[in-house]
Amino acid sequence: MESSNSDLDSDSDSNSAYYDRIVALADEARCDREAFEPPATPDEERAMEYLQTGVGPTVGLYIEARTADEPVRFSPDEMALLERAMNDWLALYARCYDVALDPEFTVREAAELLIDTHNITDTAQLLTKVPMCSDEISTND
Repeated sequence: MESSNSDLDSDSDSNSAYYDRIVALADEARCDREAFEPPATPDEERAMEYLQTGVGPTVGLYIEARTADEPVRFSPDEMALLERAMNDWLALYARCYDVALDPEFTVREAAELLIDTHNITDTAQLLTKVPMCSDEISTND
């Protein structure tokens, strides 16, 4: 039986005020990953849903915390949960395009791209290279 992310020590002095939100995001990502059924054909709408309800809020929480009046220092557990959640959703996003991906991006990488692009879709595409642009596809005849 897989343990829930909420089994981590929420009373730890090293966890931030964002802990409960981080655990909720991580639990949601885990549930989405476990329930995922690959689509028969590319499913852009579903891919966008993973970005809008998963990757975006996860990266947004990181940006919110790091740009607060007193920037938050996340515990190692919190960072691991944030990054696992974001990478789970990025993997599901890619799977919606029939691309198997085991991403290991940092939330900071994603946050920097989001700040530069102001667009979670562009951020995901830059990180994952999914979907591949038609001019990047080479055919071998």
